[in-house]
Amino acid sequence: MQRPRFLPDNFTLGLLGSVLLASLLPCSGEAARWLAWLTDAAIGLLFFLHGAKLSRQAVLAGITHWRLHLLVLAATFVLFPLLGLLLQPLLAALTTPPLALGLLYLCLLPSTVQSSIAFVSVADGNVPAAICSATASNLLGIALTPLLVGWLLLAGEAGHSGASALAIVYQLLLPFVAGQLLRSWLGDWVDRHKGKLKLVDQGSILLVVYTAFSAAVIGGLWQATPLPALGGLLLACALLLTLALGLTRLASRQLGFTRADEITIVFCGSKKSLASGVPMAKVLFAGHAIGAIVLPLMLFHQLQLMVCALLAQRYRRQQR
Repeated sequence: MQRPRFLPDNFTLGLLGSVLLASLLPCSGEAARWLAWLTDAAIGLLFFLHGAKLSRQAVLAGITHWRLHLLVLAATFVLFPLLGLLLQPLLAALTTPPLALGLLYLCLLPSTVQSSIAFVSVADGNVPAAICSATASNLLGIALTPLLVGWLLLAGEAGHSGASALAIVYQLLLPFVAGQLLRSWLGDWVDRHKGKLKLVDQGSILLVVYTAFSAAVIGGLWQATPLPALGGLLLACALLLTLALGLTRLASRQLGFTRADEITIVFCGSKKSLASGVPMAKVLFAGHAIGAIVLPLMLFHQLQLMVCALLAQRYRRQQR
């Protein structure tokens, strides 16, 4: 039986299901503590596998295209934070403070890897450069995102600089480095089982979403988030994505990049990683309303997939 075209993919359905389950049956007490431990272990495994499957050859193959990579990194870690800061007055009027914080947080995240490369491929862009740029963004994001969060969002909070830094090292950086060091032994096995290991990626995200939203629901997330605020958040996410797509396209043309390079810059420079953002949020915002903080990222993630899918098809048609 053919899947209905209007039905979202299984991962999207899983995200929606996790939010619904947390809203109806939030975990608490001893169950929440055990689930939190399981979630921490899943996040560590997730970053270990990211390190093990990262191809050093792909990085070396595209690293010489430095102008393109610098522009993508500038869009990811300079343009997006500036847009997030400039939109703060609008967000204050349209949404609640936790949602505004979450939208600024997503502006500090690295780009996606798999979907960026996939869209560049569909649009007939520069795939090797996309692999390198998306990979570099995620590598740098492990260090840059926590630094930017500490500087722009959590500056002055007691205990952030020490406890959060140690949590980042132990839970994110060390597993990633261990995966990289063991790639020569595990790389082939990881490459052969990419389909099955994708369940670890998605499963860890679903665990974080469920535990985060459980805590948020118990803390009164939906009572504190009126429907107009959700509508304002959707508008803000759409505006942010539109500006990112338009400005990356304009910059690539003004700087004289080829069409294939423009495609790579647009798709790699305008997207934000749910896979990195949700686990990082659990580490970086311990003690905060994580459910409300990751809600803008979840919404932006769905918007960027739908819009970029249409844009990739448009690029491909124009190429013919």
